[in-house]
Amino acid sequence: MTIPFLALYLQNDLHASPIMIGLAVGISQLTATFGGFFGGFFTDRFGRKKIIIISMFCWSIVFYGFAFANSVWIFVLCNALNGICRAFFEPASQALMIDYTDEDRRRRLFSIRYTAINLSAVIGLLLGIVISKASSISFPFLITATMYLLYAIFLVITLRRIEEQNTVNVTQDIGDLMRVLLQDSTLMLLIIASVICNFVYMQTEATMPQLLNLTMADGVALYSVLIVINAATIVILQLPLGILSEKVAIKTSLIFGGGLLALGMLIFHFADNWTLFIVGMVVFSLGEIFVFPMTSAIVEMIAPAHQKATYLGFMQFQNLGGFLGPVLGGWLIIHFAPQLYLVMVSLCLVVIICYIAALRGKSFRMS
Repeated sequence: MTIPFLALYLQNDLHASPIMIGLAVGISQLTATFGGFFGGFFTDRFGRKKIIIISMFCWSIVFYGFAFANSVWIFVLCNALNGICRAFFEPASQALMIDYTDEDRRRRLFSIRYTAINLSAVIGLLLGIVISKASSISFPFLITATMYLLYAIFLVITLRRIEEQNTVNVTQDIGDLMRVLLQDSTLMLLIIASVICNFVYMQTEATMPQLLNLTMADGVALYSVLIVINAATIVILQLPLGILSEKVAIKTSLIFGGGLLALGMLIFHFADNWTLFIVGMVVFSLGEIFVFPMTSAIVEMIAPAHQKATYLGFMQFQNLGGFLGPVLGGWLIIHFAPQLYLVMVSLCLVVIICYIAALRGKSFRMS
């Protein structure tokens, strides 16, 4: 409901520079990068329910902070805390879902989860547009904070009835565990690919709205349409394409998805009207469908049963791309704006190479 318009608010209302906007938008990705490993580790050690509930209450407080922020630096602080909350909630919630999902249905689980995320993005975006036009910029943040608070209370009530399945006492030293993870070549290549994917994706959230605002008539309106199309495409096609992809090798799905991401960015490079931008966003969104849920599914497959959350948390290092994307994207706008999307095409090709190397000789189940 709120974060997609943060860049525009900072640009139009607080007159922040592109690099400062990139820092404010991307700082949550940086804190999530380093917080994710600890979030996953503590989830495996102390249990999923405790981490989920604590992170949701803290998240509510953070968004109340957004509502009363009146400077760029306060936005930076709140978004940094936002990233930490997400870094703890993500691996804990994913691990809890895995615990109660049959092994042969987990690949579909991540497709359904990704669909739900984007469905909420569509609804939240539309509500955010309506609410922000009818009131002050702080009101959507207040609504989000209150929703998080109510959800946290709901979780306290409902999770009390659930007995956690994975209650293994984790005694491995955190340093030793880090070394084990770093030696897993498949995991590391997937993280590198995901860092780059997030870097590319963040251009659609941080730099694209600025470029459209500066170069296109009604650029803000066009950007609103594009992010709705992005989420709507995924909501409509994620499940059918996800089910179809279960019949295809994981490597094939990832390579095909990486190619679509590259093609989408190439179309953005040549786009000079609404139609081409919309076509580019549809193609890019199809790439998301084949790439983003699949990566989480592979990590779940290679993780030991008692370290699911730790592995999923370690994958939060992919958020480094989410941090660098807006910051370096702001720098690219200043110095190399015409070539920005071509740089993204090149990075997508690097992603494909990483997938090929990571899955060479690997054989994963099809569903």
